[in-house]
Amino acid sequence: MDIAIVLVIVLVIVLVWRGPKTLPALGKAFGQGVKEARKEIDGIKSDAEAPDDTTPTTPTTPTTPTPPTPPTTPTTPTTPS
Repeated sequence: MDIAIVLVIVLVIVLVWRGPKTLPALGKAFGQGVKEARKEIDGIKSDAEAPDDTTPTTPTTPTTPTPPTPPTTPTTPTTPS
């Protein structure tokens, strides 16, 4: 079925069920709902496209600690006897 025909049938049923006086209020509520839904979808899209603040902008190389050097003891030259 064509979507336009389905839409017309639904509108006629709503008109008969709710009456002609309440249609503007229903249309306004529907429009506000669609507007809020679009705003939320745009917010989700912009959040997904925005870079995370936790990721560094420049890659850093990890620094490894240098092992401590053992203390040197003075050696005395030995003379052959």
